[in-house]
Amino acid sequence: MTGRFAFRFMKGSLTQKLKQMASPVANPRHYCSSSSSSSSSSAKPKLSQSSRKERLLAGAAIGVVGGAYASTLDKETFSGWLFTATKALNPMFALLDPEVAHRLAISAAARGWVPREKRPDQQILGLEVWGRRFSNPIGLAAGFDKNAEAVEGLLGLGFGFVEVGSVTPIPQEGNPKPRMFRLRNEGAIINRCGFNGEGIVAVAERLDTQNSKRKPKKTSTSSNDEVKHGQGILGVNIGKNKTSEDAAADYVQGVHALSQYADYLVINVSSPNTPGLRKLQGRNQLKDLVQKVKAARDEMEWGKVGPPPLLVKIAPDLSKQDLEDIAVVALDLHLDGLIISNTTISRPEAVERNPVSEEGGGLSGKPLFNLSNDILKDMYVLTKGKIPLVGCGGVSSGEDAYKKIRAGATLVQLYTAFAYGGPALIPQIKAELAGCLERDGFKSIYDAVGADCR
Repeated sequence: MTGRFAFRFMKGSLTQKLKQMASPVANPRHYCSSSSSSSSSSAKPKLSQSSRKERLLAGAAIGVVGGAYASTLDKETFSGWLFTATKALNPMFALLDPEVAHRLAISAAARGWVPREKRPDQQILGLEVWGRRFSNPIGLAAGFDKNAEAVEGLLGLGFGFVEVGSVTPIPQEGNPKPRMFRLRNEGAIINRCGFNGEGIVAVAERLDTQNSKRKPKKTSTSSNDEVKHGQGILGVNIGKNKTSEDAAADYVQGVHALSQYADYLVINVSSPNTPGLRKLQGRNQLKDLVQKVKAARDEMEWGKVGPPPLLVKIAPDLSKQDLEDIAVVALDLHLDGLIISNTTISRPEAVERNPVSEEGGGLSGKPLFNLSNDILKDMYVLTKGKIPLVGCGGVSSGEDAYKKIRAGATLVQLYTAFAYGGPALIPQIKAELAGCLERDGFKSIYDAVGADCR
């Protein structure tokens, strides 16, 4: 609680400070230090007593998190400092129950108590997928913002895209608590939440309110056009209710209620925490489901932008035959993409000695990386590189993201690493990814996609 209010105070004080300095008489590059007193007083506007107090208060606030007070009109520099400052605050969340920490993180993002990225992404990271312009390929996976409460704040952190959900037709509590468990040393989390959420009506109302702030991200006429952070790509992940007897009807309801707000739609048939859900990955079941969902989407009226692309999110715990069946369905029905993968019910050797690994539920984080990457490579080969794949599972660095891309991913998602690393991880991953591409001589993301499968 103390850290939250300290951050609010620090951000408010410094934001007000920047506004004051934006007046015409202010020096555009003014640095405050103990040596500044030797400068000629005639060259500076006199400060009121209240201005002096604000400087002192702002300096004290930064001192709380170990910073050094500096004022600047450079919004990019200030933005970078705020991201760095979160490194001091983020460990406080580790002292809280995982679900409480998650709830506080969502509340902070929804209220704008998180940094906002002002630095443009490097050009090498930009790409176009499904006719949409992504400023970078790094996205936030579904499960973090289940109820679309913090879309603007999360996009503002610098993600190229954010996926909300999974959203079910009817609100449901999910599985009994506790249902989230940290494996800190392994960089992993086990959850068995079970699609807890507020349902499609509440999410649709929330997205409708937010929609006026966002525009469809169709391909720009100029490759140099920038997509501002906070106006990025929004994915909507839909699921079924636990007690539903007609899964297809649940997904169709989700399409009818939410697709108008989505830049892309995801059918989640791979969560291990909803009984019977993964059976929908079978060849016949998946084919029937995708056909019904596509029909529901296509029967709606769409303007020039057209309907949102349709993706399916699959599990990492699949046999070779399962993967072949999914690839056939994806190609035959012209799916727009696959997300690979969801959490795993297996317990890799890296976590076996941790007593927490005995908890039921899906495992995410670093131990999932190799397993999900193997599935990613297999699916890239099976689909012959014809379908955009989204690599998800165990990404915690730019090098990890790069490996996903080389394994066949056009886009990459993370969740667990973000929960541990906080906002500062996002610009770090993007910078590292750009470095990896340049190091190996790639001119763009496209050039690196599937490089390890050729």
